[in-house]
Amino acid sequence: MMAGRLEEATVPDNRVYATGHRKDAVARVWLGPGTGEVTVNDQPLADYVKRRSLRGLVLEPFATTDTVGQYNVVAKVTGGGISGQAGAVRHGIARALVQSNEELHTVLRRTGMLTRDPRVKERKKAGKRRARRAKQFSKR
Repeated sequence: MMAGRLEEATVPDNRVYATGHRKDAVARVWLGPGTGEVTVNDQPLADYVKRRSLRGLVLEPFATTDTVGQYNVVAKVTGGGISGQAGAVRHGIARALVQSNEELHTVLRRTGMLTRDPRVKERKKAGKRRARRAKQFSKR
């Protein structure tokens, strides 16, 4: 693996650790048996992620694998915006679920939750306004 990147490993207390990535966001996720509480950066999920669609995105691995309310999640997220962070937490939860129960791998793989989304913002090019947007043409 790359230098400076945390490896997936089992953590004490029956908790499992995994990292998730999306755009520039990196989520460190600890998954343990519990009642379904999700905490992101020391805040409940509903307080940290205001958009209902993004909250659904974060909880999608549980709905897909029929494990809603069986695990508590503690996540620390850095970088990116709220959408990228939600995707990173989702990726981390999916990877942690596979570590805790290997039988969930095929279900999560089939739905694409174990694949890191490679799309990132394209860099700005010289002589352009943005990555591809050219300056407005003036005939006169």
